[in-house]
Amino acid sequence: MIEVGDKVIGYSTDPGVRNKGASGGLVTAILAAALEKGLVEEVVVLKHINEYEAIPIITSDVEDVLASAGSMHTVPVNLAKYAVGKNVAMPGKPCDIRGVIEQAKRNEVNIDNTYLIGLNCGGTMYPVQTQEMLINMYDIDPEDVKGENIEKGNLIFRTKSGEEKGISIDELEEAGYGRRVSCRYCDVKIPVNADLACGNWGVIGELSGNATFCEVMNEKGVRLLENAIDAGYIEIEPASEKAIAIREKVNNVMLSMGEKWSEKIFTEIPDGERTQYYMEQFADCINCGACKEVCPVCTCGEDSKCTMYHNLEDNYRMSMFHMVRLMHLSDSCIGCGQCTDVCPVDIPLTTIFRRFADKSQKKYNYKAGMTLERPPFLEVMPR
Repeated sequence: MIEVGDKVIGYSTDPGVRNKGASGGLVTAILAAALEKGLVEEVVVLKHINEYEAIPIITSDVEDVLASAGSMHTVPVNLAKYAVGKNVAMPGKPCDIRGVIEQAKRNEVNIDNTYLIGLNCGGTMYPVQTQEMLINMYDIDPEDVKGENIEKGNLIFRTKSGEEKGISIDELEEAGYGRRVSCRYCDVKIPVNADLACGNWGVIGELSGNATFCEVMNEKGVRLLENAIDAGYIEIEPASEKAIAIREKVNNVMLSMGEKWSEKIFTEIPDGERTQYYMEQFADCINCGACKEVCPVCTCGEDSKCTMYHNLEDNYRMSMFHMVRLMHLSDSCIGCGQCTDVCPVDIPLTTIFRRFADKSQKKYNYKAGMTLERPPFLEVMPR
């Protein structure tokens, strides 16, 4: 009998899935069971192109789900909008799950029939830069790589011959490689906002590398796990106190790394210079609108305030588009990094939006995308 709050160690009963999966194939097996047994109509997964690239797909084919097994740290896409308007199950990083919850607040997602399997995340990387890093830092041919993992502060790559080589994330990032900037200062590593929170942190002993630590966060998580067990897709056992403690320790280490990067990146802007800072940051904008299009929390469509109040003929010192978006995202930016990724003139948009949003979110102890709670600074205060 599974209950909310249970912490278990599990893996796929299918040897092929267990071997291909990053940590015993538990997540893949749960998704496949949900689809095959009719708990959901479709599943969102990453269709692998090669070891460094994949594309999101929405599928009703169990074989597509099974073929998606394996972690992809070099695919920094946000999956939130793939859940819109459907009865789906999907895996996701903490920022993916936060995006879905923000979509649900805006009535774009029915959270009751959307099943979210969260994945612990130490960060994602860019595919081209990762291959360059393999050559320069690891002395590994990118074509030789079979898998990768983040463990104990190290980024580990496994070759087709079975050899493993790890380098500390700190060393890689000091050399200009490693995780995307938004991932470095991220402050949510375990997706406690999902229905199930899964990852390899806390898997120890003979199961290390071959099983997944899974925490049941709510009743939907109970249904996902029980459905997979009843279907014979997975086996589980209770997590030991030692395993639970190790998972928490790893999480704290990752959060500490994030705090250090946050202090390094978000240095205080002196009073009187903030307006100038934002004007300079947005100066190179070419008004392409890509940042709005890709934003996983934006649901406004074409007739949005940021576009309605903006005209290319305006000669304001800072675009109305950006001024409105700064305000709009102050209660909803999840720091996923998508806007920075697509900006054709390399404006560090995520860092700018997070800088602006952090003040209000921290003041009210509010973190976007963690619950369906309405932002407290939007509530009408009693007189």
